[in-house]
Amino acid sequence: MPYSLVSAATIGFDLVRLPGGPDVATVLLAGLGAGPDHLHGWAAGHPVVSGSAAQRTRWADRSVRVRELAAAGVPGLRDVRAEHTRSEALVALLEQGMLGDAAAVERVLRDDVLGPESAAVAAVPPEVAQLAADVLADAAVAGWASATVPERDRRALAQVLDRVGAVPLPDLGPATTALLGMLDHLAAADPVVLGRWRVAVDEVRDTRQDWAAAMHGASWAAHVSGRTRALAAALLAAVRAFRAAGFTPGDGARGVWNAVAGCVQGVAMADLVDGAALDQLLLPWLLAEGDHPSGVLPPAG
Repeated sequence: MPYSLVSAATIGFDLVRLPGGPDVATVLLAGLGAGPDHLHGWAAGHPVVSGSAAQRTRWADRSVRVRELAAAGVPGLRDVRAEHTRSEALVALLEQGMLGDAAAVERVLRDDVLGPESAAVAAVPPEVAQLAADVLADAAVAGWASATVPERDRRALAQVLDRVGAVPLPDLGPATTALLGMLDHLAAADPVVLGRWRVAVDEVRDTRQDWAAAMHGASWAAHVSGRTRALAAALLAAVRAFRAAGFTPGDGARGVWNAVAGCVQGVAMADLVDGAALDQLLLPWLLAEGDHPSGVLPPAG
């Protein structure tokens, strides 16, 4: 299944269930938040530019090897169905089966994150953008397949990013302050709060059709308002908060990620979605946290 920034919640669904998912989210966020200086820095650190002949050969071999491991080591939906009995397959499908794959991550990075809508890419020569994309793609694929890629290879493919330094979080749109507060609050959740989220998801499970329609409406609002990249950044930041909170891959598979993603999408697009859709998206937060996210709606009750 191909990924798209328009449906970043789907990317998040896979990433919260992968060991290296937060690392992949960080790479994609770096691409979304990068300025021209970051692209120049990543390009300058590419072994093609800065390395010896031996280093360039090692980089090429490692890049190919990591992609081979990524393709073979992370189960897709078809693989999971084929390798288990019917009952086992359902559990494995929920917890392990990926909707996308490493190639989909690389494509969304190159074509969307660093695509025509990237102001940073437009400000640098094409060869710089290409080299920077190579660096980010290597790190993203290594993160995707971190469970099967040797640690030395993962570190080697991420070291250029580390040398250039952290990229500021991209603009999250008009609701940036509310979103940052919301994600910080989520990341600090304790086991009691995690349990309340799981109960909340069970309580809203019968409203999945309304939730899907509300998510679609919010995604469409982001698209027509030119805020797709900002919404995608908020959802990728939510991947990191989700895992920092202590939610498990099983939580992600069983609906907690969808609930969190809906809340993020609702807060991010609260100024453009109708009240009924916003209520639907924020309901899990209200049930789990006892109030609406700060700055979005008046206190409950």
